[in-house]
Order: sequence, then structure tokens, then C-alpha cells
Amino acid sequence: MAIIAVLGRKGGIGKSTIAGNLAAEFAAMGREVVVLDADPQHSLVAWASLGQGLLSSSVEKVKADSAAALEARARKAEKTTGIVIIDTPPGMPETAYLAALAADLVLLPCGPSPLDLLSLKDALGLALKARAARRSKKPRIRFVPSRVPLNTNLGRNLGASLEKMGKKVLPPIGQRIVIAEAVAEGLTVMEYAPNSVAHAEFAELARAVEKIVEK
Repeated sequence: MAIIAVLGRKGGIGKSTIAGNLAAEFAAMGREVVVLDADPQHSLVAWASLGQGLLSSSVEKVKADSAAALEARARKAEKTTGIVIIDTPPGMPETAYLAALAADLVLLPCGPSPLDLLSLKDALGLALKARAARRSKKPRIRFVPSRVPLNTNLGRNLGASLEKMGKKVLPPIGQRIVIAEAVAEGLTVMEYAPNSVAHAEFAELARAVEKIVEK
């Protein structure tokens, strides 16, 4: 049983994509999962509405206007589902902080651009602030290389750049067209292209996350 918050202070880093596809991978592992879409744009809700896939029954629109309300909703979902994933907005640090306060694990996606790395520092600061407020080792914090062009120097060097920031780095998600194609169909990559490299990457990421939340 765990609450996982996906944080990012910059749009376009694959935050919602990671949240949705992780939900599918956990479901494939036999886990009951709910995704709380706390982004006012509700990208995950829109994605789920495009099809009849797994997300159509696991994504829930929520308001995140108070720490108590968000944590109460997350804890209630956790009791009945086991794993709760909270997707947060890039432009609302208050909401991201509230999600981090409720979470057992914070995932911080980061793309290869230097601007992505700069915004990551802000997201990391919010997660660390939440940990300090709780006076706890939680939430645990992990970086996720996201939308990585693996055949470029920027892509190859991203993992090393993230390690220098002092937190552990999880398996990367490459920049692949099949991910966008899946979203267009209202499906996760696992459902749309089960034999793809992208699905293998999300499955590896989910296994790494599972090991963390089971500790």
C-alpha cells in the first residue's frame, strides 16, 4: 500500500504520461490502482476519456485545495486499492507540495534539456520541504529520466547529471512516438503496443518503483 506523487515544475516532461502508464503496469502486476488527477487541466481525465482502456476506470478528478483534503482522499483510496498515484500540475507549487506531504514516494521526471534540469531543482525543493515538515524519511524521492533521446549526448548524459543532484535515478523512459499514439487512442502503452520498447521501459520503471514502496 503506497501513495506515489509525480511532481514537476515544468510542463512537457512526461509527468502525466508516467503516471498513467505506471498505473497500467501496476495493474498488470495484479495491484489495485487509482490515479488522482490533481492538475486543473486534468490531462489524465482527458486521456482516459478518449478510449475504453484501463485509465477509463482508474482515473479520478480531484481538487487539491488543502493538505488535509488531498491526504484524506489519497488515504481513502489507498485503503481500497493499494496503490494511489497523484498527478500534479506544473504551474501550481502549492498543489505539488500538498501531494508531496501526502506521499510515501515522490517521482520527479526530468527531460534532457538544461531548462528541465533547472526546473527539477524547484520540484526537488518542494519534495524536500514536505519531508522536513513531516520530520520523516518520507516521502522518498527519486528522479526519472523522461522523454530521453537516447541516441544523443544530452540523453546519454542525463542520468549522470541527475545523480550529481544527490538522489537515486530510476530507469529512463525514452522519447518514442508510440507513447503519443497510445494517448491518442485513450490507451496506455501496455494496452496499445505490448511488444514495444516503450512498454518494456515502463514495465522496468514500475518494477523499480515497486521495490521502493514495498520496503
